[in-house]
Amino acid sequence: MNRYVTAPARLGETRLPDGRLLGWAEWGPQDGVPVLLCSGAATSRWLGFGPDVVAARGLRLVSLDRPGLGASTPHPGRSFADFAADVRHLAALRGLGRPPVVGTSQGAPFALACAAAGAVSAVAVVAGADEVAAAVVPAADDVTAADEALVAEFAAALPPEARDLVERTAADPADAQDFFAEFTADAMWHLVRGNSPACDLAVYQDPQFAAAYRRALDEGFAQGAAAGYARDTVLAMGRWPFALGGISVPVDLWYGEHDTSHSPDRGAFLTTRIPGARRHLVPGAGGALLWTDPGPILTTLLNRAGAS
Repeated sequence: MNRYVTAPARLGETRLPDGRLLGWAEWGPQDGVPVLLCSGAATSRWLGFGPDVVAARGLRLVSLDRPGLGASTPHPGRSFADFAADVRHLAALRGLGRPPVVGTSQGAPFALACAAAGAVSAVAVVAGADEVAAAVVPAADDVTAADEALVAEFAAALPPEARDLVERTAADPADAQDFFAEFTADAMWHLVRGNSPACDLAVYQDPQFAAAYRRALDEGFAQGAAAGYARDTVLAMGRWPFALGGISVPVDLWYGEHDTSHSPDRGAFLTTRIPGARRHLVPGAGGALLWTDPGPILTTLLNRAGAS
C-alpha cells in the first residue's frame, strides 16, 4: 500500500435539498468513524490521505468536492455559510452525524466555517491557508494590545505578491474572481511544485502520489472552467465573514517548520484568534504535512472530538 494516497473505496454524489449534487469520495469501512476532508486548492474528492492510518483506525474518511469542482454542481456567488449548510445536509443524508473535519491548504477556512456554524465536532487545520487579509484590511475588533506584536510580525512576513492579491480582491472581488478563473490544472501543478521545499518534493515526486494529485487537479477543473476554484480563492483571500472567536469546538493547527506558502507566521496569529486552539509546529516538515504526518493529526483530531 502506498503510504501517501490510494484510490477511493467509494465514489458518489448526493442530491441536496435545492437540487444540486455534492460529489464525495470515501475510504475505509462504511460503518467506520466518519472524518470529513476539506481538500486543498482546485483539487477534487479523489485525493485522500493517510491510507495506513485510516485502515488501522477503521475510519470512514469522506472527501468533498466543493461546488463547481469535480462532480459538484456549481453554485455561483456561494458563501462560506452556504458550504457549511451543504455539509450539514450531506451529514444528515449520509448518516455522518456531527463529524470531525480536516481542512488542508485552501480547505482550511471552509473547515473553520463549518466549525463556526456548529456543523462539525472538531477541526484539524493542516498546512492551512491563513486569513491573510487580516494583515491588509484589519477590522477594529481584530487586535488587542497583547496581539499587536503578532499582527506586526504576521503583516511583515506577508509576501508582496500575496498582499497585492488581497488588495485586488478587497477592491474588486468580481475582477479578482475573473483573474483566478484563468488558472489551469497545469498552472496549479507547476505552482505547487515550484514553491515547495525538498521535504515536500519528496512527496510530490512520488509517482503514485503525483498521478493521484494530477487526477484530482484535472477533475477539479473538469467542468470546463476554473469558476469553482476562483470562487474558493476569492472567499479565502478576503476577510472571513464568520467569527473565529465564536468557535466552540476543539481546533488544532498543524504547520511544518519549512512551510513558507500557507501562513506567513505558520499559524501563530491565527491560533490566538480561536478560543482554546492549539498549534503544532512539526520539525523537518513542509506544506505536504497532511501526507507525511497523518498519524498524529488524525489521532489528535479523534481524541479532541471524543471519537477515539
